[in-house]
Amino acid sequence: MSFKKLIEPLADTLNYKGFKAPLPLQKQILSKIKGGASLFVIAPDGSGKTSSLIISVIQKLKKAVEDAPRALIFVKDKQAALNLELEFNAFKRGTDLRVYCAYDEHDIDIQRDEIYEGTDIVIATPKRLNKLFYLNGINLNKLQICIVEDADFLFRNNNLAEVTRTPESIGKCQYLVFAYKFDNRFERWQESFMYNAQIVKA
Repeated sequence: MSFKKLIEPLADTLNYKGFKAPLPLQKQILSKIKGGASLFVIAPDGSGKTSSLIISVIQKLKKAVEDAPRALIFVKDKQAALNLELEFNAFKRGTDLRVYCAYDEHDIDIQRDEIYEGTDIVIATPKRLNKLFYLNGINLNKLQICIVEDADFLFRNNNLAEVTRTPESIGKCQYLVFAYKFDNRFERWQESFMYNAQIVKA
């Protein structure tokens, strides 16, 4: 997919940041994601996984709408959440999209109140997202896209089970999993909520 086909603020930002043409991985996956496909994206560091994630979410959501989040992104820890938030803030210039980070090292009641005030994109650690959900601190009914960034972290500290619980609580949704390698433990996702997912390797 050409960057020219993106919404104008995003295309302008990419041009300003020096992105003249899609990277090979972006050529492979951006049009698939825009078309609504669920994907396992297997690619090494530096291939453009994170920028593809951010471009896809901004392009899909376009602008702030109502209060409930429409995109949920799982990350391994607080630092990963804050880093991704910074990247989003750089790419979403010219839009009014709202990004919120939910991680364990923060007062959960404050997080619940801040999310309730309205956000479009939630970047969360698995344990904190589930705590918020079971405290009725986050509404996932409007979710359009659910993403795991650098999914290799799922196989530590029970994160896989925490993330797997989430689709049980939401309706139809697009799923994207970004990782260095495809793990056999993902196969049960293919048999359940990601049964139509494609595997893209770069």
